[in-house]
Formats: sequence, structure tokens, C-alpha cells
Amino acid sequence: MNSRIVARVLGNVACTCAACLALPLLLALGFQDGGAAAFAAAVCVAAATGLALRLAGRRIEDSLTVREGIAITAFAWILITFLGLVPYVAGGHLSVLDGMVETISGLSGTGATVIDDVESLPPSLLLWRSMTHWFGGLGIIVIFIAIFPQFGRGAVHMFNAESTGPMAERIVPRIKEMAKELFAVYVLFTATAAAVFWLCGMTPLIAVDHAMSTIATGGFSPFNDSVAHFHSPVIEGAIAFFMIISSANFGMYVAAYHRGPSLIWRDTEFRAYVAIVAAATLLLALNLAAAGQAELLPALRQSFFQAASISSSTGFVSADFDTWPAFSKYILLLLMFVGGCAGSTAGGLKVTRLILLLKMTGILLRHVLRRRQVFSVRSNGEAYSDEVLYGIGRFFFVYFLLDVLWTMLLVCDGVPTFDAIGVSVSTMGSCGPAFGLFGATCTYSALHPFSKVVVAVSMLMGRLESFTVLVVLLPSFWRRRKGW
Repeated sequence: MNSRIVARVLGNVACTCAACLALPLLLALGFQDGGAAAFAAAVCVAAATGLALRLAGRRIEDSLTVREGIAITAFAWILITFLGLVPYVAGGHLSVLDGMVETISGLSGTGATVIDDVESLPPSLLLWRSMTHWFGGLGIIVIFIAIFPQFGRGAVHMFNAESTGPMAERIVPRIKEMAKELFAVYVLFTATAAAVFWLCGMTPLIAVDHAMSTIATGGFSPFNDSVAHFHSPVIEGAIAFFMIISSANFGMYVAAYHRGPSLIWRDTEFRAYVAIVAAATLLLALNLAAAGQAELLPALRQSFFQAASISSSTGFVSADFDTWPAFSKYILLLLMFVGGCAGSTAGGLKVTRLILLLKMTGILLRHVLRRRQVFSVRSNGEAYSDEVLYGIGRFFFVYFLLDVLWTMLLVCDGVPTFDAIGVSVSTMGSCGPAFGLFGATCTYSALHPFSKVVVAVSMLMGRLESFTVLVVLLPSFWRRRKGW
């Protein structure tokens, strides 16, 4: 691995971050909200870091190797996290640790906050919070490839390291074109959502904040009580709609543009996801009505929004679901674990992995009776290779193991067991709100410093799907080896 090439690319990423930080700086100057000095400091730090890395680095001459692609992706996320926390710290709003948690929560699309009074923040900082969602939602590297397509065939290694969910195949020569098309869809959805939210009664800036959080399935809101602040079924319905479409594979929308919109409903994973949201909505509503906590229609409204919010890993809140019956909490916990579709901005295990795991289980059972018969696993009209299926099983094991590990560490640090399970599943699934002390109406500010480090690592692992981070920790990753 050529560390100078990695440094050069990271320098470009840092300079791009400086340009992005200039946007809330301009807003702070226009609003005179007191945030200009903090953002000016952040722009200077990001620009200086970028220039230093560029000077220490070397221009890409051929193509990136696998290890260089993985290193760039992992370290780009860590670098942007530390550059992104500067406005919080320089403005005197958060400590370095809390700023790190808030920033990685934004970039990973988790939406868990350590700020007890969000409404006290200046508008420029609220915009930056939502921007971290937006950049991390589609992916820092995917957006970077779309804007600066300079990596040749090596771009695929960065794309693979950041993308979510299994793929039956990927056309390597079209990675750069695919990144551009994904970015175009992402921008279109965000602009449309902002316009719709504005027409529903939000102010333009609030509409933009919520649009970026919604399309990125992040969940940061400029209000302490989240979407419940509006008390509007129209706004809730609009947000729920955009959360659901953002939980689908963005590659599917690109394909639908080229091959026709009917492809969207023919997509097996998207139909399964919609069915999961519908079933969860019905079960939650019936449980709330049976428990006497709401009439059926209000229960359906609350249940639909929360089912869409939790399954998409957005984490917006329209009702305090921590007061709901135990069965409803169990349904929400399952939604956190499963998440949205592969290739979406949503987190979690991903619906396509669940589908393939169930099909693999069925095949293994049939194989007991027919040992000589050859079976293949197909979904959405595509056959998945043994290598992909092995990767799904491996991911499920590591995902579950990390959930258990984070739970154990949180419990050891004094977090109640059920609350620790909720926080672990929620942060690994990039959802945000959990239960108990960290439920719908609470923040993560009560966590001890050690637990904050744990949830920060969990959020990063969840967004990059574990292996991109874990492989960098291997000593063998840093040894020189031919072909890497």
C-alpha cells in the first residue's frame, strides 16, 4: 500500500470538507447567529489539514489497490468526523468527545444526539448537523467519486468498501457513471422533499434541514421533540413517504430510469420491505388499541410513522414509543435490527440479507433429504454465487457478535440491560433512539465517557458494515504484499 497516495486522496477529501463547511459559515454571516467564528475556525482547520496531506501525498499515477481503497474509505470517515466536530467545540457547544459522537452520529445516519436542548443551537450549526447526515447518507466516498472521478478502475475498491448490502454482480467499468447517477437521484429526492415540506408549512431552512435528514434516513431535527413538534398528520405523511422511498435501493431507481418505472414494484426486496412496514404498522396499531393507549385511527397514524421511521433507521419521533406496550417495543427492536434495503441510505442488517438467509436455511433443510441435488439461491431473478452467500453468512455472524459485544460493554459501564440492548441494536443499525434512559424523548448525553466511545465505534462499524474497519485493524493489512 502506498501511504502517500492515501494521504493525497485524504487531502482532497479534507479540502472538499472545508468547502462544505463554508456553506454554514455563509449562513452564519447572513443570519448573524453567532456561529461565524466557529465555522471560520473549522474551515481553516479543514483547509490546513487538506493542504498538509496533499503536500505529504503523491498523485495517483495508475489505479488504487484494494488496500489503498479500503484505507482511504476508513480513514476518510474518521478524518471527516474529527473535522466535522470543530464547529461544535469551537462554538463552545460540546466537548471534543461529545462533538465526536454527534458528528459520527450525523455522518453514519444514526441521528442519536448528545445535545439536550437542540433548539438553543444557532441555525448555521443546525444546518451543519443535517449536512453531516446528507454527506454520510449516500456515502462520503460515493459523492466524492461522483464529483471527482479521478481514480480509474481503483474506484471500485472505495465503492465496495463503503456500499451497503450484497450485490449479485457489479459492472466495474461503470462505477464512476453509477456514482454520478446515484448522486443525481439523491439530489433530486432531496430537492423534491424540501419543496414538499415547504409546501406543507415548514419554513425554507427547516424544510431543507428535514429534507437532508429524511433522504439520508438520519433523523436529526432542529426541534427537541422531533417531528412531534409539528402536530401535523400531513407533514408526518410526507416525511414517512420520503423515508420509505429512501429505504429502497438507489441503484433500483437508476435502473428504473433506464428501463421503466414498473421495475420498482417488481423488485423483490422493495416489495418485501413495504410488506414489513405494513405488517409492523398493523401489529403496532392493534397492540396500542388493545392496550387502550389510543383509538384505532390515531394508533394507525402513530404506528405507520414509527414503523417507517424505525425500519428506515431514520429515527424521527412523532410519539413517545417508550411508553408503548412491551410487544410494540419488541416489534420496533426487530425493525431496528432488519433495517432497509441494500444500496439504500438506511442501516440495519438489510432486507435482502434476511431474504437470502431464509432461502439459504430452506435449501439447507432440503439438502438434508436430497444430498445429491444441486440447489441455487435466487432473488429478484438473479442467482447469487456461493461467495456472496458466504459473505452474507459471515456478515450476519459478525453483526450479531458485535451487537452482543456492545451490549456487554455498555452493561459493564452501568447501562441497564434492556437499555443496553436497545442502544447496541440502534447504533449498529444507524437508527438513533432506543428505549428506557435513551428512548424516544431522551438523548445519549447521560452515557458515561467510555459508553460514548463504544456507541461512536458502533455507529461507525454499523455504517461501514464492520469489515472495512475491522480489516484495517489487522497487522497483515499493513504488511507489503505483491498484488495489494
